Amino acid sequence: MTTETVLAEIGDLIREVLDGYDLGAVPITPDTSFDADLAFESIDLVVLGTLLTERYGPGIDLAGFLSTRTLPEIITLRVGDLAGYVTARLEHA
Repeated sequence: MTTETVLAEIGDLIREVLDGYDLGAVPITPDTSFDADLAFESIDLVVLGTLLTERYGPGIDLAGFLSTRTLPEIITLRVGDLAGYVTARLEHA
């Protein structure tokens, strides 16, 4: 599975998590920030983590991925970072 495919699928999952919120003109690209652009809250990350595991299997552990990051890295996390993680885990599964 390519990073572009994973990125598109993660974009769909993000829209599902934020259903009911107006994303307006915010495109979901590799550079989209979960904090600054999407205003993700901790509960949103929990829901996204669950959806990622349902979609890709138990090898995709968002909480584990985030636990390896510093707080500034979590705050500046971008969709492309997550897509890269998922793609790498799928390649090694």
